[in-house]
Order: sequence, then structure tokens, then C-alpha cells
Amino acid sequence: MQTYKSWNISIEDRIATITLQTNDLNVMNMDSLFELKKISKELDENQNVWVIILQGAGKHFSSGVNIDILNKVTEINSEEFKHHMREMQSCFTAFENIKKPTIAKLQGFCMGGGFMLSLCCDFRIASEKSVFSIPLVKLGLTVLMGTNRITRNAGVAATNELVMLGEKFNPEKALQLNLVTKVVSPDNLEDSVKQFANKFKSLPPKTISITKQIIQQGDKIPLDQSLELEIELQSQILDSSDLKEALDSFTNQRKPVFTGN
Repeated sequence: MQTYKSWNISIEDRIATITLQTNDLNVMNMDSLFELKKISKELDENQNVWVIILQGAGKHFSSGVNIDILNKVTEINSEEFKHHMREMQSCFTAFENIKKPTIAKLQGFCMGGGFMLSLCCDFRIASEKSVFSIPLVKLGLTVLMGTNRITRNAGVAATNELVMLGEKFNPEKALQLNLVTKVVSPDNLEDSVKQFANKFKSLPPKTISITKQIIQQGDKIPLDQSLELEIELQSQILDSSDLKEALDSFTNQRKPVFTGN
């Protein structure tokens, strides 16, 4: 993989780790967002990657998007604003649409755009000392990176509170609202994320990929269409050697060995 200014990417034993490394608070700017879009495509096409961990370097996951981007809102017309926001949104969507399981490792500040980026992951494991907030209303703006990403997990009532007030909230509240998958002690965060990622190394990656697509797309369409989606996507892996291996290992009660084919 190529190198990037704002991100470090390492791949080891089918696990890719993407590390945001912009400054002490891991604030994102437009360049780092566009880099993320390129990285998303690279990892999605890399058959040696079965699962992805997203993290921030140092003490914090990310405190959000550079304030300079937001300050420019008052300097541009509405059409320019719409264009820039759609470009930013497309970077988050590209990461969310990766067909492989993604896990956010959350520590320190997870705020604003950083929090919204974490919601683009399938799973979020947080340190007990993480601090969350969506403070854009205090800057005179509302969420620009997908309010529905909050609502679909926490529901409308909780989203009203979190977004309209913009107050900080702790990991326990995030867990209660289904905004994180689990909360662990800071000392156990690294191991917990690795253990979670390792689960996917013993599962057939093509099956995991279509399962993720079924869950993501099926939530947005009527039941009859989601049923057809399940059939259509499953039919694409009928010649997969991993499917044969899964069936054979289950029948013969042995541990499967998957290759990704």
C-alpha cells in the first residue's frame, strides 16, 4: 500500500490497522478525509485483509474536524457549501461501505466528526475513560456527517438530547444507547480490540462480506426486497471453496480452515 500523510496503515495476519495521526487531538482536515477515501478503496480490494481496526495515535481517537473548515462556512455561498459538504460526506460513506468488518478502537476524545467516523464502523470498543460529544450546535451548525448514523443506533429521543444539547457523555451512556459495542478498562483496550478482530480470522470472509451488505442494505428496504437481496448475494458465492470447507468441516465436526476463496 502507498503511504499517507495523515494515516498509518499496517497489515498483519489478515488484520489491517488504520491509525489517524494528525496532531495531539487527531483533528481531521480535508486532506486526511480524502486520504481516508483512497484508503477505503485500497483495503476493500485487498484480498489479504479480512478485518479492519480504526484507531487514533496517542491519547485520543479524534476530537473532530478542523475548525478552519467550519469557519469557511460563512465565507462561501450555499452552492459551494453544498459541494464541500457532499465531498466530506462521501469520504465517510466510502469508509462505511467497505465490505469487510470494521472495528473502532476508542480512547480519549471521540467528538464531533471523530465520533461520526466511529459510527461508520460495524463495531466500537471504548475505553472507560473515553469522552464523547457532538458539539456542533454550539458552533451554530448541526451534524453534517450523517445524523442518521446516530438515530439508527440510539433512536430519535436520545439523538434529540445528544445532538440538540451537544453535551459531553460518558462510555456507559454510549453503551446504553447502543453507540458502542463494549466498554473496557484502558489497560485492556488493546487486547480487547485484537481479540475481537481475531474472531473474523476464523470465519469465511466472503460470507462475512455479503452478511454485512445484507445487514446494511436490508435495513433500508422493505422485507420482501431484503429477502430477495439475501438470495441474490448468497448466490454469488456458491462456487466458493470456503463455502465447501464450511459445510464439510461442520459435517465432519472439525475446525475449518478458510482461505478467502
